[in-house]
Amino acid sequence: MQYGICNLSIVPVRIQPADTAEMVTQLLYGEYFKILEERGRWSRIRIAFDSYEGWISNRQILKISEEVFDEFLNSPRIYSSDLIEYVSEEAGSLLAIPMGSVLNYAAREDFVFEGNILSGKRDKDFIVETALLYLNTPYLWGGKTPFGIDCSGLTQIVYMLNGYSLLRDSAQQATQGEPLSFIEESEPGDLVFFDDAEGVINHVGIMMKDNYIIHVDGKVRIDRIDHSGIFSVDLKKHTHQLRVIKKII
Repeated sequence: MQYGICNLSIVPVRIQPADTAEMVTQLLYGEYFKILEERGRWSRIRIAFDSYEGWISNRQILKISEEVFDEFLNSPRIYSSDLIEYVSEEAGSLLAIPMGSVLNYAAREDFVFEGNILSGKRDKDFIVETALLYLNTPYLWGGKTPFGIDCSGLTQIVYMLNGYSLLRDSAQQATQGEPLSFIEESEPGDLVFFDDAEGVINHVGIMMKDNYIIHVDGKVRIDRIDHSGIFSVDLKKHTHQLRVIKKII
């Protein structure tokens, strides 16, 4: 088994080994993974944090030893909590990194980082506060950064920054936590899931107080929610059909 780490700001993870293939998620700086297969210029990986698999370009990763991988795996993760900051690497070169980047690698290599950090679990009250930092971020399929994000990318990274683990896709996240029967039982920070006409869960958002929800629809936005689903304040109609509310914390 081989191992690697993302030593660039953001690296696309694709569904097939091709630059033109669909991006299903992203690696942020400092994220580490197992290399399951190598095919020409591409590697199929399994991300350590959520076990998500996909293909990345070999030109966009750094291989590490099993010992270093295990060191990262068994250490508390340290995150950058600034929307954008810089890591100063060898010879003083600067690398811009987005919020949610993992700084364990930078600390190990004695790189300079002067921004704000987060580590460990925080109270549930911080979930909505963190989500609001992404407000107006444009929608991007597979995205996980303040420059482009999808619905489950938002929920995963917001929970991650507060010390909690979610799977990557909305249907996967819906398997986690404790279901609630009514909106009235929910608290800010709970996850709300929505399905399509076939009953397939395809959307997730974060509950706020007073029956509002923060989610991604074109951009990270705030809308009303009721027992039917999300009511768009712009379109003046329901846009997503409520399936279930889950308490994760």
